[in-house]
Amino acid sequence: MGSSYFYMEFLLAWVTLLKEAGFGNPALFALEYSLVPDAVYPTQVEETFAGYKYVLSIVENASKVCVSGDSAGATLILSMLLSISDHFDNHGQIPGLAVLISPWVTIISEKNKTSPSDYLNQKSLHLYGSQYIGTKASRNDPIASPGRCKDLNRWKRISPSQGWCFVFGSEEMLAPECRDLIAMLRNIGIQVDVHEELGFIHAWPIATLYLGTTKEGRLHELMVIVKMMKGRLAFEVEGDCLMGNQK
Repeated sequence: MGSSYFYMEFLLAWVTLLKEAGFGNPALFALEYSLVPDAVYPTQVEETFAGYKYVLSIVENASKVCVSGDSAGATLILSMLLSISDHFDNHGQIPGLAVLISPWVTIISEKNKTSPSDYLNQKSLHLYGSQYIGTKASRNDPIASPGRCKDLNRWKRISPSQGWCFVFGSEEMLAPECRDLIAMLRNIGIQVDVHEELGFIHAWPIATLYLGTTKEGRLHELMVIVKMMKGRLAFEVEGDCLMGNQK
C-alpha cells in the first residue's frame, strides 16, 4: 500500500483502456512520493512539481497532460495546481485536464465525518492529516489543505483548460467536502464532470479492480473515467500523457 507498485495493474489497465478509446499513444507517469512520517508538507508538493516538470520536459504541450490522483494523491494535484504560478512564469504550463478520484479536499474538516459504510474514520484521518501538515504549517494553509482556499480568482486561474473530472462514492466520508469544491468550481463557470457512484465508498475505482468478481465489474469505474477523459481531451495523436499520483 502507498507504493506505485501496488497500483501497477490499475495503471496498466488504464493505459489499455485509453488505447481502446482511441488515444494514439498514451503514456503514464506515476510519481513515487515520500510518505509520512518520513517526510511532511511541503516535501510531497515539491516532489509533485518535480514530477510535473519532468512530464512537461517530454510532452512540451501542457494541454495534452491530464493530472490525476486518488485520495491524498488527489490532494497533491490540487495543491500543485493552486501553487502553479509560484513555480512557472506564465500560465501556459497548466495541464489540459484534472481527474480526481476521492480527493481529500480539506485535510482536517468537521465535514469529514465517519460513515457507516466507509473504511475510513474521522479520528484516524485527522491524525494522518495532522502528521502530514506537521508543525511548520497551519491546517488552514490553502496549499497544504486545498479546501481552505476560498480565492475564486485563484481557482479560475489554475483550473485546467478542459476542466475537471471528479469520481467518488456517495457513502465515503470525504464526499461532503468534495461536493463543496465541485459546487464552487461550477459557480464560477468552470467545466466540471462528476461521477458520484451511489452507495460506493472511498477510492472505489481502485478497490473494485482488485475486489470485483467479473471483468466488467472490475473495469467499470476505470471505463467511466476514460469516457470522461475522451469527452474532454480530443487528442488522437502520439504523445498523450497522464500524470498519476497515488496515496
